[in-house]
Amino acid sequence: MKMTPYLFLDGRCEEAIEFYKTAVGATVGMLMRYKDNPEARPGMIPPGSDDKVMHSQIDVGGNPLMLSDGRCQGKPIFQGVALSLSVGSDAEAERVFKALGEGGQPQMPMVATFFASRFGMVADKFGVSWMVLTDAPPKST
Repeated sequence: MKMTPYLFLDGRCEEAIEFYKTAVGATVGMLMRYKDNPEARPGMIPPGSDDKVMHSQIDVGGNPLMLSDGRCQGKPIFQGVALSLSVGSDAEAERVFKALGEGGQPQMPMVATFFASRFGMVADKFGVSWMVLTDAPPKST
């Protein structure tokens, strides 16, 4: 069994992919637009959405993340879920936290905790919540 997060960005998928390429070093594994669907049926997507992303998969640090434009209504809503991203150093945690927060909203500032030397929570500009932390244990005092 395998589980992969799937984000429906409601018309902002391509923008999100470009953002994640810069913010977290994502690479695109595949991207299929609605117009390329061999089984498309009338009414499947709103008019004018042929170039929107029907399905895509990006790689973030060796982990797959699937994304789509979904119904293309322009109002993605993400509640009750967060993506947790572990990085190798405090400096990388700070960089990623800042990059993901560009145009977004910090939810918890980057701090030292009992479980990681750096941990913070931020909602990106699409409303996706991220928990960024280091793999490194906190330093003893």
